[in-house]
Amino acid sequence: MPERVVEPWLFDAARLEVSLRREFFYKAFKALRFNGIDGDYVEFGSWGAMTFALAYHEIWERGHPARLWAFDSFRGLPEPGADEEHPVWQAGAMATSLEEFHALCAERGIPRERYTAVPGFYDETLAQMSPEDEPRNIALAYVDCDLYSSTRTVLDFLRPRLKHGMIVAFDDYFCWSATQPAGERRAFREFVADDTRWHWVPYVQYGWAGQSFAIEAR
Repeated sequence: MPERVVEPWLFDAARLEVSLRREFFYKAFKALRFNGIDGDYVEFGSWGAMTFALAYHEIWERGHPARLWAFDSFRGLPEPGADEEHPVWQAGAMATSLEEFHALCAERGIPRERYTAVPGFYDETLAQMSPEDEPRNIALAYVDCDLYSSTRTVLDFLRPRLKHGMIVAFDDYFCWSATQPAGERRAFREFVADDTRWHWVPYVQYGWAGQSFAIEAR
């Protein structure tokens, strides 16, 4: 079998996406620190631990007191619902095991005592948590769970934890299939339609699909 050749531009594209996310985390934690917004960093979807590591190093650089949380099945995506058609988001895709995640964090200089990993599909973990369960105080929530159903569960978890000044980022906000909007964007649109407490102010757009929002009290 001939050796697979990876085009150099693919490496350039991957580096660019990492760079753009690094810039987002720089801006976000700079703003949070400057504006006195405390709280934790909570990530929903931690495949490869790349964004988790970028967030940690900006937290360290800015001197922000955030603890880090990683919510992930660590088994890849769940089975998409019947109305969640997408050519890429298939059950089991983008799987990083819990052991691999811990190893990647150690490799990237994240001390084990600085973060908590919560394994399990969101309907097994987030949906069972009460508003009194940690994390309660969140400065930045990073949503990278792709699917509509997963994002709705994440947003329901965040609803009682939203506060003025925090930032919520959606990694796949500008994704769609041939028949419908993105899972994350669709879930967001439905969620904010009946939100009478908060303004979701567009903040930094990053990468080719990411969009973040600053939360403002009405």
